[in-house]
Amino acid sequence: QVQLVESGGGLVQAGGSLRLSCAASRNFFLFSAMRWYRQAPGKERELVASVPRSGSTNYADSVKGRFTISRDIAKNTLYLQMNSLKAEDTAVYYCNAEYISEDYWGQGTQVTVSS
Repeated sequence: QVQLVESGGGLVQAGGSLRLSCAASRNFFLFSAMRWYRQAPGKERELVASVPRSGSTNYADSVKGRFTISRDIAKNTLYLQMNSLKAEDTAVYYCNAEYISEDYWGQGTQVTVSS
């Protein structure tokens, strides 16, 4: 079993920044990959950023240059630094971990960007 707990969401004005955190209950190196997804009202869940065990990073085109995914292996914590936020970034953000070919999800954290 894997528990993921997100934090750091909130209300911010357009152009502002937030940092999301995701604390995992297991060592990061057990995970094939960790990801951040988001889901806006009335829309499908979409992949925002990912980091496989190798440490390379990938981003959705909509957030490239604005968001940064990182991890603190010693703390088993995944981060998403979000800068230059836009109203269209408003969504519930979910942490995801792939472990033995299964996906585990956090409870989500709301990010609201006011324009």
